[in-house]
Amino acid sequence: MDLTIVWAAIIAAGIFIYVALDGFDLGVGMIFPFFPDEAERDLMMHSIAPIWDGNETWLVLGGAALFAAFPLAYSIALSGLYLPIIFMLVCLIFRGVSFEVRAKATRTKNIWNLFFICGSAGASFFQGVILGAYLHGIPVSQNAFSGDPFFWIAPFPFLTGLGLTCTYALLGAGYLVLKTDGDLQRRMRALILPLTAVLLAFIAVVSVWTPLTDARIAERWFHSSFHLWLYLVPVAVVLTAVAMYFAIKRESEAGPLAIALLLVFLGYIGLLLSVWPYALPGSVTLWEAASPETSQAFTLVGAVIIIPIILAYTTVGYWVFRGKVKPGSAYH
Repeated sequence: MDLTIVWAAIIAAGIFIYVALDGFDLGVGMIFPFFPDEAERDLMMHSIAPIWDGNETWLVLGGAALFAAFPLAYSIALSGLYLPIIFMLVCLIFRGVSFEVRAKATRTKNIWNLFFICGSAGASFFQGVILGAYLHGIPVSQNAFSGDPFFWIAPFPFLTGLGLTCTYALLGAGYLVLKTDGDLQRRMRALILPLTAVLLAFIAVVSVWTPLTDARIAERWFHSSFHLWLYLVPVAVVLTAVAMYFAIKRESEAGPLAIALLLVFLGYIGLLLSVWPYALPGSVTLWEAASPETSQAFTLVGAVIIIPIILAYTTVGYWVFRGKVKPGSAYH
């Protein structure tokens, strides 16, 4: 068994779970400006209050796993992306503080609303910037970061930043369709199709941009021996978008969130197919970045113990707080 591939699969799964779970509660924050009524905002906050901090466990797990299994990739990526990572964490801190203080504030409630909105949008945007800079290529020389600390300030990372922001907003709207009812649910449902259309536009632009600027990705998608099979991914994206249309027309409650998650999953599969087998695209492979096999085996024992525990308490949390959030309800 190749432990490098096992660890790559664990990290890939952890990143997707983070995007799926924390994505919708970050999305709720970005939807906030479109719903100025404080009673509705309270309801939206209460829908994610029991689970938002547990969702961020997967972000910590991903960072720790990368450090343990791929220390070279960890050192290069964090050196190059230090600033956007710090900006993302600052946004998450402000967002977390606003979560706790807003519920008790009276005269300053609008200020904490602003922190919650900006923290959610900022964290989402910088996560997308990190993704875009990673895809575009982190400058590497002699197994160390060799670029400018501001190399990530470029059109493509900013495009992916906006694209991920739109993705999270779609997940947030889908989650609130599931958790609310009445007029608020109806207005949330009205956001789904426009957000889906914008997300599809971002997917199309990124899908064209990456092969045009990276010959390796172009070779894989258009000239490899299995490139026809890869076309199943964009076909599935189109079919999923059609399914979203019918889910909205049927006024499905769980459908929009499930289909939005499927769109995210398909985009993620396309990303993994594009970068494989690199830990850092175009420069460092998974095996070059991996820690010694003995270290991978030792840390895998911990992962086998910890990951089921995280999955268990996450599942219990969602199960306990399942169902609709009603006006006047609150989580303390």
